[in-house]
Amino acid sequence: MEPFQDIHKLEQYRKRLGMHHAVSNTNGKIWAFMDAYVEYEVVVDAEQQITLKITNQAQELEVLVTLVSAKCTIAERLQLWESLDHIAEAVPMPWVVGGDFNTIMNEEEKLGGLLVLAKETQDFNHCINVCNLEDRGFKRSKYTWWNGRTDEDCIFKRLDRVLCNDEMSNKFPVIEVEHLTRSGSDHSPLLLKCSISNEGVVKPFRFLNFWIKKETFKKVVKQNWIADFEGNPFGIFHHKLKRVKRALSQWSKETFGNIFQEIATLEDTIKVLEKQFKEVPCGENRSRLQKAQADLYTQLQREEDFWKQKAGFEWFKDGERNTRFFHTIVKGRRSRLRIKRIQNEDGEWVEQQDNIAEMAVEFYKGQFTKGEEIEDFDMLNEIARMVTDD
Repeated sequence: MEPFQDIHKLEQYRKRLGMHHAVSNTNGKIWAFMDAYVEYEVVVDAEQQITLKITNQAQELEVLVTLVSAKCTIAERLQLWESLDHIAEAVPMPWVVGGDFNTIMNEEEKLGGLLVLAKETQDFNHCINVCNLEDRGFKRSKYTWWNGRTDEDCIFKRLDRVLCNDEMSNKFPVIEVEHLTRSGSDHSPLLLKCSISNEGVVKPFRFLNFWIKKETFKKVVKQNWIADFEGNPFGIFHHKLKRVKRALSQWSKETFGNIFQEIATLEDTIKVLEKQFKEVPCGENRSRLQKAQADLYTQLQREEDFWKQKAGFEWFKDGERNTRFFHTIVKGRRSRLRIKRIQNEDGEWVEQQDNIAEMAVEFYKGQFTKGEEIEDFDMLNEIARMVTDD
């Protein structure tokens, strides 16, 4: 989209979106639109960023938001890093920084083109560390920018991201960033979701059936099942299970990665390779396209196995891939298994989640706490004797 050149165009776009507030930075390359229920104050207005103090009076929330559109050269971006450093020194509140930083953190965030040099990333990484910011990760495709070219000139990068300080993470325990599909631009839009509620459920270890199809699976289990200490058999068994679980989790992350993210990335890559093969139908381009398609098929098979196992269906028809259906089944099961209320000892129903959790803890404390010792065993005389002295 072209930057707004004057306030009149900005006002027209605001009305079209149905937003109450609209503000742009000094050169019109960054703009923000806000609903009527929030108030804002411009804290910093610069060429490469605009920082807003946003207040929601109804929910008593106050957040500092910095929207970024960085320059193309290392020297020009130094001014941006310095301005973020100044904000970090003075900010006493939740702070979120997001947008196009026009640089990457490491070589894994780039596909194609020349090798990544340290000088290209060191200033950005230094700024993140000095400002005590944390990358909030992402869902879907790895890359947010494509140069629109094919063959050896094709380059993908993750230029867009969202960073948060500790206060933001504490205020919003659940923060998700999703890379949406590119449309009308060479950049992917970012969708940021924040939630102040967190049920604090510990993610359990899950054994995924498709692990056993990998040749190195048995080796990992065997290496970590060997106990290196002596003791109670149940203690050794517990130690083995714990060690294998930890090893398999790490092995799965390194071997398979995030299958859903890999699928989104491969789908983007295949679109480019298909265009490249159409323009230059040579053997090398065909080979690269076929390899990417094979990798995508493998990941789709793993996704299929994942949802089959999660939904608990044995009658799943081979070749049919309907993940939305399995999402619905899993969500339905979670809804049925969720404890919405519990009855206490007085027969009263308790519905608050915190009180339910407290009652559950107290109940099992009583179950596993030793009570007063019993000295009268006369009741045992009523049990028929099945074993003779002999």
